[in-house]
Amino acid sequence: MNESEKIKIRRELLREPVTDIRLADIAEASEKLMEKYKQMGGFSVKYLVRAADILVDAITTSSKIALAFPANLVSTGLRGIIADMVNKGICELLMTTGGTFDHDIARGTGNNYYIGEFAMDDVFLKELEIHRLGNILIPVENYGPPIERFVHEMLEELIKIKDAWTTSELAHESGKRLRDESSILRAVYERNKLLFAPGVLDSAFGTAIFTFNEEQRLRPNAKQVKLDLLEDERKISEYIYSVDNLTGIILGGGISKHHLIWWSQFRGGLDYAVQITSAPEWDGSLSGAQTREAISWGKIKPQAKHVTVPGDVTILFPVLMGYVAKKTGVA
Repeated sequence: MNESEKIKIRRELLREPVTDIRLADIAEASEKLMEKYKQMGGFSVKYLVRAADILVDAITTSSKIALAFPANLVSTGLRGIIADMVNKGICELLMTTGGTFDHDIARGTGNNYYIGEFAMDDVFLKELEIHRLGNILIPVENYGPPIERFVHEMLEELIKIKDAWTTSELAHESGKRLRDESSILRAVYERNKLLFAPGVLDSAFGTAIFTFNEEQRLRPNAKQVKLDLLEDERKISEYIYSVDNLTGIILGGGISKHHLIWWSQFRGGLDYAVQITSAPEWDGSLSGAQTREAISWGKIKPQAKHVTVPGDVTILFPVLMGYVAKKTGVA
């Protein structure tokens, strides 16, 4: 296959950009759907209805909400909903993975992601220089290079201020430099909220910090950036201890989920907890662990209202948060 044919096929594959959705887009429809779900009964529906009731109760009783989520969701249109949750004051604290910086910066600087399929020829995608994240397609030029450029330019400015930075500070500094209204980092900066990524080095963003330091090392007397992860732990603990009532919304599992519930145990556990996950309980993973398991560790209070909703976050979460936003007057 010659280059012109590859270019034509590449254009054909990259024709449907991922679009962020907002709470206002889905609130009314979600309210109607959830009311029907309440009457319908069913299997996963029952858990979703319970999750909706728990979150409405949490918000109306002024419980503070912490959201834990993995970065893969930021490659989808759920990015807009999460940004809305920050902008509208639903979320106070976000716990996530390093890739959230990646996808939010890449997309926030105008680099489109595209809708693809799970069953695609990955060898051929490699030839076309397209990354596949599940069924999301990311052109190579829209990911690594713009992220590294963004980070290096930012660190050139920040190193003149001080050399040690936390991930929560870098989240604010990144958000300050983004103009996209669907950006999570922008919302965190504008609303002065807390975003933590304890595994930030496992990302293009973290690698760009490393490559910046490597370049600095080659310059005479140049400073290098230090990541102060322990200072972030202090900030997390301060927040956890400062709130009287805490709700955890947990999407998926991994380090995001664990860091939230781990610190919550030191205040006696979460008061409300809603988890959505597609992972099974029987494999013993944290992603599949039901909320009830966290009670045995003291991470969720025995008297807490809690539920685990089995299923795909990209289907369930928009309906859940659209309904909650409508019922609580946020949307």
